[in-house]
Formats: sequence, structure tokens, C-alpha cells
Amino acid sequence: MMSNVKRTQHRQRPVTTWRQFRAIRVVATSLGVAAGLLGLEHGYFETQQGNVAPSALFIIAIGPPCQPATAWHACEPAFTLIPSFLVTGVLAMVVAVVVLVWSAAFVQRDHGGVVLLLLAILLFLVGGGFYTLFFGVFAGIAGIKIGAPLPWWRAHLPTGTARVLVRLWPWILIAYLAWVSASWFIGAAFSDLMLQLAPLVTVATPVLLVLILVASFAYDTQTEIETKDPESFD
Repeated sequence: MMSNVKRTQHRQRPVTTWRQFRAIRVVATSLGVAAGLLGLEHGYFETQQGNVAPSALFIIAIGPPCQPATAWHACEPAFTLIPSFLVTGVLAMVVAVVVLVWSAAFVQRDHGGVVLLLLAILLFLVGGGFYTLFFGVFAGIAGIKIGAPLPWWRAHLPTGTARVLVRLWPWILIAYLAWVSASWFIGAAFSDLMLQLAPLVTVATPVLLVLILVASFAYDTQTEIETKDPESFD
């Protein structure tokens, strides 16, 4: 009888976490899907270079005539352990699809965040790209926190800061993903401008991802507090 009760509670857990921790789940899914799409793109360009061995572990996904020094995207640098551009690209696309599907449908499961984190690292090792690693790691961290209590953030995040972060959600995530999506079109139209902005974008990316993650924590912490004490944020 007790074992049946435990099994029932285990099956019901993902539904509860989805309702209670909406923002964290959205971050995990959004960034994970973005990592999968970027990995697909890197993989496609790598396959176009054919069954040729890279000259080093650090590669560029987009081959000639693309020149890293003059392209705003630096021809999409990547890392691979595979001694073939073609095989690297195929593996990158396969793993990217797994990352995409897992992020969209399974990240909320038990250990789903850990699995996503490991998949992101694997994608990086087979040519998925550096930005893909950024997105995948932050998506994995968010996935690990789905359903987990947030007592540290509740205790240490100042009320004023929390209010600001809550107001940023979800617009900071929407704005950042819109920028990532539009960057190719902007780069095609204003390549010199994007080339000048590239160092700033590179530095700002991890900062913005941290801010997005913390904003989701703040939002879900407020939701948790309001559920227990509706007057706490009045």
C-alpha cells in the first residue's frame, strides 16, 4: 500500500513543479531550444566543408570564402574532437536535435536539467559552437532548479532588487532572444557595425544570461511567497 502511494506521488511531481516554477521552466526550455537550433546551424555549415580533417581542435564552422577577421560572426568558431568536418557536422546536428527535443518536452523530469547540461557539453565537443555551450549550460542550470525550493534566493535577495528583477521578467528573455534571432539580418545589412559590436556582444552574453536566470529565480520566488502569504509583496 505504501509503495503504491509513493509511486503515485512520484508521477504527480512534474505537474506540481510546472505550475509552481513557470519562469525557471521557460528559461530552461527557451535557452535549450536556442542551443539546439544553433547547434543545427553549426552542424550544417560544418558538413558543407566535406570529409576533410580539421587542422586543429578549434575550428570555424563556416568555411571559405568566409574570413574570421572580417566576418561579424567570426565564421562561427567551434571546438571538435572529431577528425572530420563532415562527421563533426552530422554528429552536431544529431545531438542538437536531441537537445532541442529534450529541452522542449523532457527538461522538467527528474534529473532533466542534469541530462540537458551533459547534452550541451556533448554538443560543444562535436562542433556545436561556443554560444551553444553558453545557452546549453544556463538552460541546464535552470532545468536543475525546476521544482527545487529557492530558500537561498528568498533569504539573500534584497526586496528592492527582487522587485526590479520581477518587473524585468519575461521581457528581458524576450528581448534577448529577439536580438539573437535578428542578429543575422542586422549583420547582413550592417556587417561593419556588427563587427564593431562583436566584442561587446561577446562580453555581454554571459552577463545577460545570468541576469535572465536570476530574474526567473526572483519571479518564481515571489510566486512561492505570494502562494504562502499573499500580502508579502503588497
